[in-house]
Amino acid sequence: MKLNDAPTTAHSKAVPMLMLFEPHDQDFGTAAGALADRVDAWAREHGAEADTFTVGSALEYRHHGTVDGRLGLWQERHVGEFLLDWLPRQLTVLPGQPLPDGPGDLLALLRYLDAMGLADPRGDALPVLERAVGAAAGEFADAMADRTRWGPAKFWAATAAEQGVDVTDPDAMTRFTERARRDEVPYDRRALDTIMRRHLLTGPARVPRAEPQLPVVLPPEDVLREQAAATASAGQLAGLAAWAGSGQPLTRLGRLRVADARRLAETLETGDRATAPRSSAELPRLSLLFAMAKQARLIRVAKGRAYAVAKARPVIADPLALWERAFTALFELREPLLGGTGWSSGPSLLYTAYEDVLPDVLNTLYSLPHPMPWPRLRASVHFAYGLRFDLGAVPEHVRRLWLLAADRDLRRVLDALEDLGAIAREQGMADPAYLDMTGLDGTPGEDADSPEPPDGLPPELARPLGAVPGPPDPDSRASAQALREELTAGPVELIRLTDLGTYAVRQRLLAEGRSAPLVGELAHACATAVLGVVSQEYDPDSARAELSAWAEAHGGPEHARGLLLDAVRESPFRVRSTAFLDTLTAALPEGQRLPHSLRGDPQLAPTALSVLTHRDILAPEDLTGTESALLVAESLLQLLESGDQDVFVEHLLAAGRRDAQTMIGAALGSGHPDRDGLARLARIADGPLRARATQLGRLNAARARRRQSGAGKRGRRR
Repeated sequence: MKLNDAPTTAHSKAVPMLMLFEPHDQDFGTAAGALADRVDAWAREHGAEADTFTVGSALEYRHHGTVDGRLGLWQERHVGEFLLDWLPRQLTVLPGQPLPDGPGDLLALLRYLDAMGLADPRGDALPVLERAVGAAAGEFADAMADRTRWGPAKFWAATAAEQGVDVTDPDAMTRFTERARRDEVPYDRRALDTIMRRHLLTGPARVPRAEPQLPVVLPPEDVLREQAAATASAGQLAGLAAWAGSGQPLTRLGRLRVADARRLAETLETGDRATAPRSSAELPRLSLLFAMAKQARLIRVAKGRAYAVAKARPVIADPLALWERAFTALFELREPLLGGTGWSSGPSLLYTAYEDVLPDVLNTLYSLPHPMPWPRLRASVHFAYGLRFDLGAVPEHVRRLWLLAADRDLRRVLDALEDLGAIAREQGMADPAYLDMTGLDGTPGEDADSPEPPDGLPPELARPLGAVPGPPDPDSRASAQALREELTAGPVELIRLTDLGTYAVRQRLLAEGRSAPLVGELAHACATAVLGVVSQEYDPDSARAELSAWAEAHGGPEHARGLLLDAVRESPFRVRSTAFLDTLTAALPEGQRLPHSLRGDPQLAPTALSVLTHRDILAPEDLTGTESALLVAESLLQLLESGDQDVFVEHLLAAGRRDAQTMIGAALGSGHPDRDGLARLARIADGPLRARATQLGRLNAARARRRQSGAGKRGRRR
C-alpha cells in the first residue's frame, strides 16, 4: 500500500467538530458517548467526577428535547428544563439506587464545553449557567421524587421494581405488563392520570426539530428604530392612543362611533375609501388598526369606553417597540382581519389554519436570498392546506373554490403585513432558482436534474416549496407545469421581508428557541467561538460576511487573521482544527493561498495538507515524502479522534495487517506535532492492534485448516 492511499478523514463527523447533528443522524449516539467520556476524563483531571450516563442524557436533551438541537448552546432555561423536567421524566432510579448528582454532572459538562472552546457564544456565559444550576439544585431531589413529573415508561418501570419485578428480565416485565393490562397490579392512579394528561398536552419529551435558518444581515437597532418611526402604522397607532386618552365612548357593540371613525380615518390617513359609512366596520383599515391597538395593549375598553393604557406610554415613545407590539398583535387578529367569511359564507381554509399558516409564511420568507414569487408562495400554502385538510375527498370544483377563497384571504394578510411595513412587494421576473425546483408532487420539473433544491435556497424550504414528495394530487403534474408557465410568462409579484420584518421574525424564532443566526452577532466572540459557529452553521457567503465583521472588531484583517490561525493552532481537536482552516480557506480573501502558505508551518502543516487534499487542490503525487507521511499521521489521528479505539483498530486492519503496519510506521516517524496523539497511536499499535491482528491471524489459519480438511475428505469420498 502506498502512503498516499491512506484513508483521509478530514471532514468525517465527530463530536469534537460537530456540535449539531441532524435529528435522525445515527452517529449522534456514538458521538455523544465519546463526548461524555471526554467530560468524565476531564473532570477527573480537575478533581471531580461526571457520570457519563447523566452527561449523555444532557446531550440527548439538547439533541432530542429542544427545537434547535445545538449541543454547545446552553441558556438558563435549558438548565431548568433539563434538571427539573427532562431528568425527572426520563431517568429511572430504581429502589435502593442512589440519586445521581444531576446538577454536578451538568456543571461538569458546561465547564468542559467552556474550557475546550465548544460552548456556543450565543448562549449564556458560564457564571450565569453556574448560578442557574445552583438555583435548580435545591429542587432537583424533590423533582426526581415527584411521580407526577415522570414519563409513562419510567412510571411503570419504577412501579414494577417497587413490586419486586426484575426490570432487566424481559420475561418478567412481559408478565408484569400482562397483569397490569388485566388491572391486577396496584399503582398510583392519581399520579398516572396526571402523567398522561401532561403527556397529551405537551407530548413526549422529544420535540420536533425546527429547520435551521440561513444567517441574515440587519442594520443597527437605531436604524431599525428610524425605519419603524417612518412607517404609517407607528404614527397611526400612537394617534389612536392619543385619541382614546382618558376615555372615548364606543357603540354598544364596542366599535368606534361613526363620526369618530370618519374623523380618525381622515386624520390618520388610513386610506379607507368609504365616504359616508354607516358603521366603522365599513372602514376596514381603521377597524383593523383599532383592533390592533387593543391587542397590543395600547388601548383598553371598559364600560363602553376606550382608554389609553398608561403603562404603554414608554412603548409608544419607542417606535421600534411600538412597531414590534403591532407586529405581534397581528398573529391574534384573525377575526378582524379575515372576518370568518370565505366561500359560501363559511370560514376559509386560511381562517381555520391562520395560527399555523401566518408563521409558516413568514418563516418561509425569512432568510431567502431572492424575493419569493407570489405563485410559489401560494403553491406552498396550498401544500400546507393539503397536509392539514383532506382535500382529496372534496370534488375538484369545490376544492378550487375553497383555494380561491383562501387565496383572497391570504392577500388580505399580505396587505396587512405590507401596511405594517413587514413585507415589500414589487413586480419582476422570478429568480431562476424558483423555476428549477421540482413539482409539488415531488416530480422533477422540466429543467430539474435532481430533486434537490437549487443552490442559494435554504434546504429547510424544500418541503414548502415542493422539493420533497407530498400527499398525492390527481393533477399534480399538470399543476406543476401550470405553475412553471405562470412563473415564466412575464413579471409576477415578488415578496420579501423588509428589515423590520426580518428583525421581528427573527425575534419570534429566537423566542421559540430556534436557530436564527445574524451576521455580526459574533463580532465580540473569541476566535475559537466564532470559528466553531461559522464552520458548522454558515454558508460561504455568510461566513465571509461574519468573518469580515469580526476582523473589523479585532484590529483589522491582518491582526484578525493571526488570531484566527492561533485558534486553529490551539484547538485540542484535530478534526475541528481542519474544519476551522477549511472555513478560513473558503471565507478569507486569500482563499487557497492560505493553506498553501502553511505547508511549511511546523504546527499547522498537517492541517493545511488535510484541507488541500480534501479540496483536491493538491493531488497525492504533488506531496513530498515528508508531506505524505504527515498526511498519513493526520488522517490516522483524526480517525482515532472520531471514533472509539476498537473501531479504529478494525478500520486499520480492514486494509490488511501489513498495510496497517506501514501506515503506523509512517505516522510515528512523520514528525507530526501532536506528540500525545502519536504516543497514543504507538500504544494502540503495540497493544490492541497487535493483539487483534494476532487473533485475526489465528482465526484465518483455523479457517484455512478447516477448508483444507474439508477438501481432503471430499477427495477421499470421490
